[in-house]
Amino acid sequence: MFDALSTKLSGVFDRLRGRGSLSEIDVAEAMREIRLALLDADVALPVVKDFISKARERAVGSEVLDSVSPGQQVVKIVHDVLVEALGGAGAVPINLNAVSPVPILMVGLQGSGKTTTSGKIALRLSKRDKKKVLLASLDTQRPAAQLQLQQLAERAGVASLPIIPGQTPIEIARRAMDMGRREVFDVVILDTAGRLSIDEALMEEVRQIRAATNPAETLLVVDALTGQDAVNTAKAFNDAVGVTGIVMTRMDGDSRGGAALSMRAITGAPIKLTGSGEKLDALEDFHPERVAGRILGMGDVVGLVERAAELVDQADAEKLAKKMAKGTFDLEDFASQLKQIGKMGSISSILGMLPGGAKLQAAAGDAKIDPKLLGRQIAIVSSMTPKERKNPDILKASRKKRIAAGSGTTVQDVNKLLKQFDDMSDMMKRMNKLGQKGLMRQGLGALMPKGMPPGGGGRRPF
Repeated sequence: MFDALSTKLSGVFDRLRGRGSLSEIDVAEAMREIRLALLDADVALPVVKDFISKARERAVGSEVLDSVSPGQQVVKIVHDVLVEALGGAGAVPINLNAVSPVPILMVGLQGSGKTTTSGKIALRLSKRDKKKVLLASLDTQRPAAQLQLQQLAERAGVASLPIIPGQTPIEIARRAMDMGRREVFDVVILDTAGRLSIDEALMEEVRQIRAATNPAETLLVVDALTGQDAVNTAKAFNDAVGVTGIVMTRMDGDSRGGAALSMRAITGAPIKLTGSGEKLDALEDFHPERVAGRILGMGDVVGLVERAAELVDQADAEKLAKKMAKGTFDLEDFASQLKQIGKMGSISSILGMLPGGAKLQAAAGDAKIDPKLLGRQIAIVSSMTPKERKNPDILKASRKKRIAAGSGTTVQDVNKLLKQFDDMSDMMKRMNKLGQKGLMRQGLGALMPKGMPPGGGGRRPF
């Protein structure tokens, strides 16, 4: 998400930082380039105009032009305006401040990911917030839509409204709220039907359901890949039925990100959540200040740490760290480490959360890092016998051929993994031998493989 915009803005800011002083002409030129970058990213024209106007007004002040680091000041101004455009500081949580059962109405076009998102929100409220959640499908238009939500409820470990054929969406909504009250549910998520395009019949159905259930939240689900169409959809739903929050899906697939930058300004409703992928846990709070940081190449280290804390098993991580410290690290542990990294997302998404993420991702692209690399490496280790994982030295040609065939890879892939494992094992042994004092005296260069200069330049373990 935002890769293309981040790369272009990084270029603009690198040039600004390289100058000891700035004139109004320099600022005007920078704003012109930012304007073009935003338009290329599919940001709505009114939003671009307002953004540039605010940024230019603040950037041409004497406190910027006469400052010691004017380029850095302009970056700070653009960051602040970006945060404002995205909705202000801090994530906006789902509103549960209502009498139980709290109705949450899910609306959107067909294919936006509305049903899957309903399941994701149910899982989040159940696991993270310890709420008793009921899922109810009001979609009588799409074949098997109610069955799909029932299956998602089973995967999420929450209840779903029993299916009664022939009921209208209004009748289903009322039955869901009645069951929610009788069986003391905290939250009832109402998944409405979508259409391929906006029409009056769709809007009228949503209006009637909203009037019957009085939802605390009306969450609009939009597909980020549709760009300006997503913004137009949001405006139409907001004008017709009122929207309290937006959930953007497929955020990992849109490198431009213009829809996200336009949503708040066009609808007045905050983006509350973002989804990426089909996994039920692939749902995140939308933090405007963190997103702004990622767009400007500052990364989102806080978000990365939070993701690690949430997804990585602490006990396994501590056990692995102790084995590495003792030098008893084997291929089973190596695979465990790969799985821990895999839980945090793709290599590209992890790089995007680091400072200078756009440049790191560009470098990764140039190096042609395969996004399926982790999965292949785990498959290779899984194709080994327990004895082979404990003692990789016994892996000769015939065993490597068997492992390659079993994992759907090549012998060359097996050799590359073994080389990475050897490099990491050697590093762990050197670290153990040096100890903390030796490492402080000799520096990180002492951990590098023999023959590699202290400054690096060789292969990293990952």
